[in-house]
Amino acid sequence: MSKKLLPLAAMEKILKKCGAERVSDKAKVALKEILEEIAEEIGIQAVKFSHHAGRKTIKAEDIKLATK
Repeated sequence: MSKKLLPLAAMEKILKKCGAERVSDKAKVALKEILEEIAEEIGIQAVKFSHHAGRKTIKAEDIKLATK
């Protein structure tokens, strides 16, 4: 997986929106790694659903199904 899928600044914004006053660099990296891992798993499942439906295009419904 690529190292630059999600920017660290976005991780800080997410954590601050949740109420954090300060966010360490290690916390940003940890959240980034976990979210990228989860996103990859969802993506793999969504691709399987779209292929099963005979489509090359992944639709929102594939993503929603993959998260269940």
